Amino acid sequence: MTKSLSVVISYTVIILMGTYLALAQEPAPRNTALQHPMTFFVTSVGMGKGADLGGLAGADAHCLALATALGGGNHTWHAYLSTQARGDQPAVNARDRIGQGPWYNAKGAAIAQNLADLHGDTIEPARLGSNLLKQSALDERGGVINGVGDNPNRHDMLTGSQPDGKAFTDSADHTCNNWTSSGTGTAQLGHSDRIGGGNASWNSAHPSRGCSQDNLVSTGGAGLFYCFAIN
Repeated sequence: MTKSLSVVISYTVIILMGTYLALAQEPAPRNTALQHPMTFFVTSVGMGKGADLGGLAGADAHCLALATALGGGNHTWHAYLSTQARGDQPAVNARDRIGQGPWYNAKGAAIAQNLADLHGDTIEPARLGSNLLKQSALDERGGVINGVGDNPNRHDMLTGSQPDGKAFTDSADHTCNNWTSSGTGTAQLGHSDRIGGGNASWNSAHPSRGCSQDNLVSTGGAGLFYCFAIN
């Protein structure tokens, strides 16, 4: 082997060794996928008194307690519930209580980007629909809520709302006396699986048979409702 060839080979080995050492010292690629925190869930359990939730404050506290138990207490949680005008108390619209979005379930899947997306306020969101379906409308633990075809069916969600997320304006009771009654009255319900009853609405499918726990169970529910983080 000639001297010049030996020099070339030596330099080549040095260059290759330097490249190897440089690559070996580089940190391994990181998973840069954004992990979205939970900002939406269906309550895994009701409050046990039918549609008597202790008003909006009681329902919000239930959302917070369930979320806090799983490390989600750093958000402000509101129940997706409307109330009706009573005396000098104005109506409250569910859509006005839940922030601006976006919202993600316990597994980080998107539910809706904003209020228009969630409610189908314009033609395109209405055509596409939100991602609030059986496989995405999960409870705070990431569990699927029983729906049509499951035993028992628990897809009825308390909302007291019209499809646009606003309170009813007629004289009938759609909120079990603004979520304080487990006796007389009715509550407007949505379907978390968007199936059944001739109306696939997630937030305004049909009224309940009454306000007691038994009344809610008999129509396919358990006194469950939606919770949204407003921040």
